[in-house]
Amino acid sequence: MGEPMNVGVVGAGNISGQYLRTLDALGNVRVRAVADRDPGRALAAARQAPGSRAATLDELLADDGIDVVLNVTPPEAHAEVALAAIAAGKHVYGEKPLAASTAGAREVLRAAERARLRVGCAPDTVLGTGIQTARSIVEDGVIGVPTSATAVMVGFGHERWHPDPEFYYLPGGGPLLDMGPYYLSALVHLLGPVTSVMAAAGRFRPLRTIATGARAGTTFETRVDTHVTGILQHESGALTTLVMSFDVLASRASTIEVHGTAGSLVVPDPNGFDGDCAVRTTADLTDWTVFGPTAGYVGAGRGYGLAEMAEAIEGARPHRASAELAYHVLDCSHTLLAAAAERTTLDVTSRCDVPPLVPLDHRAFGAG
Repeated sequence: MGEPMNVGVVGAGNISGQYLRTLDALGNVRVRAVADRDPGRALAAARQAPGSRAATLDELLADDGIDVVLNVTPPEAHAEVALAAIAAGKHVYGEKPLAASTAGAREVLRAAERARLRVGCAPDTVLGTGIQTARSIVEDGVIGVPTSATAVMVGFGHERWHPDPEFYYLPGGGPLLDMGPYYLSALVHLLGPVTSVMAAAGRFRPLRTIATGARAGTTFETRVDTHVTGILQHESGALTTLVMSFDVLASRASTIEVHGTAGSLVVPDPNGFDGDCAVRTTADLTDWTVFGPTAGYVGAGRGYGLAEMAEAIEGARPHRASAELAYHVLDCSHTLLAAAAERTTLDVTSRCDVPPLVPLDHRAFGAG
């Protein structure tokens, strides 16, 4: 292994802490600088990463010692920051979605291709033992030929727990673009790319009230659809029924289930890295069999996708949390919203390769 890849973090909001904790434990990446619109927040975040410093965005981008920018800004800034990083000669790994719009995402992909730089994108939860074990079960034919799936993510809104939730209700947010990438990325890993969609969507609470933090009681406007129901046709022929909502108080539905010609599979929450899979097959109709981890990175956390990208760059191979997969997921999301608005079935024009399965891996990156 060569020298660790130096990381500059742009954005010091809620999610940055999870990345900083994970990256500090990995051997092939190290955080060297943190930038944020709020200098105090950048300083506080930098203190969580030994050897790093607070910086302005311009200072971070001008630092030739930084190899890759970790972009954890709000969605509307994803494309702008990614393009600036690429222009500065740096690889980019970003939080989902890849950009707020497909046009912005395409611009990022073109710029990276011209500069011969890598772009990676969350979610990397799909690289953990939960989704990878589920995928190995499907690929091993345990449930036969996959025919259908359900994916359900419901809640009553991020304003119930997040102190500054407005960006979740702006273009680039909403349940489909915020939480949907976890589910859609998992479905692509399990069933392959999506070829067409149909959908319906609604916006049932036009005003939201912050419930926690210093701004509790503040009311703001909802500017995106907050409940989306869709049907996805996969290239494999399988059909997925998708429900994404910030308008449902509670549900007992499984997050993802995959059904095949010989059985059914309950998949762990794709918003996490681990969890057991449960299978019932035609060979045993009486009970569910629980599968422990058989594939994926053990004990993974947010940032493993970046570390895997760094390893892939060193090894001159494609990385798994790719911009192409993230673009396909973004394209699926926007096509679902367009299908809902037009009340019709629409083709998904993008396609992506499904990354290789992650073998069961107990190591931390760079730890040998």
